[in-house]
Amino acid sequence: MTKKALELTEGEAQVIEGEFINVKQSTVRVIEGGHIELQQVGALTIDGERIDATQSAACIMRGKELSLNQSINIMSVSDNASLNFSFSPILIAKNNINIDKSAAGVMISKEIKSKDTSSLLMIAQKVEGNITTLLDWKSALAFGAVLGGVLGLARLFMGRK
Repeated sequence: MTKKALELTEGEAQVIEGEFINVKQSTVRVIEGGHIELQQVGALTIDGERIDATQSAACIMRGKELSLNQSINIMSVSDNASLNFSFSPILIAKNNINIDKSAAGVMISKEIKSKDTSSLLMIAQKVEGNITTLLDWKSALAFGAVLGGVLGLARLFMGRK
């Protein structure tokens, strides 16, 4: 489906392409477009200039501007990301991440602004706000060294029979 403006409500689609896309209460395999608005949508991959998702789920989201509200996705890659009451195990933003009352596994960005957020690991040049991280860079380095040692030792013992 290729159009400049496309709207899908309560349906299913394999591929949606368009300049402006508005999808509500649907499942879609692939969405590609300029400005994409999603409400209660399940998608495999979403690729667009600007993505606004509300109560939606996706595996991979790529875009310049990404806004998630009460949504979940496995991996996000963008220039700027904004999360509100959302969850993303892998969140990568080139410039900044604004995250509010959300959770993230790994966050990587130049600047992170946070309010009541938790994450496993965070890598940024500048961090503002309160955020609870499980691992800082020192503990992540120590964890990696211990894990590498344990796996090396296990491999050594598995080689002997």
